[in-house]
Amino acid sequence: MRIIFMGTPDFAVSSLKALVNAGHELVAVVTQPDRPRGRGKIKSPPPVKETARALGIPVFQPLRIKDPDFIELLRGLSPDVIVVVAYGRILPLEILSIPVFGCINVHASLLPKYRGAAPIHWAVINGEKETGITTMYMDEGMDTGDMILKESVLIHEEDTVGTVHDRLALLGSQLLVETLQLIYRGQAPRHPQKGMPSYAPMLKTEDERICWGRPALEIFNHVRGMNPWPGAHTKLRGRVLKLWGTAFQEDGFAGAKPGEVVSTGRDGIMVGTAKGILTILELQLQGGKRLDAAAFLRGNPIPEGTVLGSENHAGGEPC
Repeated sequence: MRIIFMGTPDFAVSSLKALVNAGHELVAVVTQPDRPRGRGKIKSPPPVKETARALGIPVFQPLRIKDPDFIELLRGLSPDVIVVVAYGRILPLEILSIPVFGCINVHASLLPKYRGAAPIHWAVINGEKETGITTMYMDEGMDTGDMILKESVLIHEEDTVGTVHDRLALLGSQLLVETLQLIYRGQAPRHPQKGMPSYAPMLKTEDERICWGRPALEIFNHVRGMNPWPGAHTKLRGRVLKLWGTAFQEDGFAGAKPGEVVSTGRDGIMVGTAKGILTILELQLQGGKRLDAAAFLRGNPIPEGTVLGSENHAGGEPC
């Protein structure tokens, strides 16, 4: 099949490679413009662009997805199908109507749950026990099209958003190849989405901040749902402190305040919450390296009674 592939981040790379390996004709790759990245804010190409160039596939990076000249370019490529995997923009009807077999999306959730930009992050943050991949026919809505294939994966307590991301990227590439085979044979099903949808909006800066006025289990899920990107953080003596690994217990120290350090040692830094105790196992102080708790404490002792966080949300939660 003649395919135009639209995608941007690492998540989409597995799908792009799978299409090439399956013998499809990739006539073009469309991805987001180069953006500043890293500490030096150096303008860098998205992962999909780097992969496409290595595979010898023409790359286009329109500033405006609705640009008439760009739409005419796509139309002139005469694709059988347009495949969209984490491209980052909603396609207009003018593009959706171009391919013979329509536009197919690979979405990292079990639709209609977690429509939107950050489904993997929010599934882990919310403590879900499973998530998955859905392939679907695209329409003008945000992840609202008829579903083709769906497959679930478990989210284990030791998982982070990074480990779930990698499993879903691989699963997504497999389901995409299977989906296109069904479409080519005229055997692809169309299942309307049923049930109450939920949403996974793009992460904002305030979503990274830990609120100690929440139960330890919620904070535990928050930390692993931000690992390895963008990182959940609190404040220690006015400096940003990122937490990378934690454990929790439902019962706590009597009288421990939310955010209060109640014990430190080789086993971690124990902090009070609204319900239970969060034990910090791996952390990183602003300007420093990621360290396990024991190594961190050797250079940065934290007296018991220290209160982490210094700001409050509008709702009054200690953060």
